Amino acid sequence: MEGNKLKPRALLVFGAPCSGKTTFAQKFAKRFDLACYNLDEIREENRLTRKNIALIIALIARTGKTIILEGCLDTEKDRNEVRKILMTAGYDPSLIWIQTDVATIKSRMKMKYKSVAKAKDIYDTSVQNLEAPSEVEHPIILSGKHTFETQSKHVLSGLADALKR
Repeated sequence: MEGNKLKPRALLVFGAPCSGKTTFAQKFAKRFDLACYNLDEIREENRLTRKNIALIIALIARTGKTIILEGCLDTEKDRNEVRKILMTAGYDPSLIWIQTDVATIKSRMKMKYKSVAKAKDIYDTSVQNLEAPSEVEHPIILSGKHTFETQSKHVLSGLADALKR
């Protein structure tokens, strides 16, 4: 009954800077032994273009294994492009949106960058470009302030619901 074979999953994690995306993605990947790629980090470290990132995603998708992708997903256009690459490769992508209140994000950014001015610049630029997901994207919405255990349960429940669609 090969027709019942489930497609590999791709979890697309996005949100504001310091919302808890990386922490969640890394812990979830470790818990379920999944490959996790921070596309923003890869892009910045290697000075890659959007086209290069698309090629990297296509190469990652050739593995056919469930993956977590974080970063380069700030706009609906970005997310649609990534979803198209993944679906062409046979994946079933799911969007995970990490939401955290502004005060917490700014506090985390001040600690991370050790400069109020730098944190403000990065926050203003990032949030200006960030687009909330639309209804058709069926996001799994997580609070960046909840425990990992609560977040995990919510994601697993959301993935189960997605299978019913």
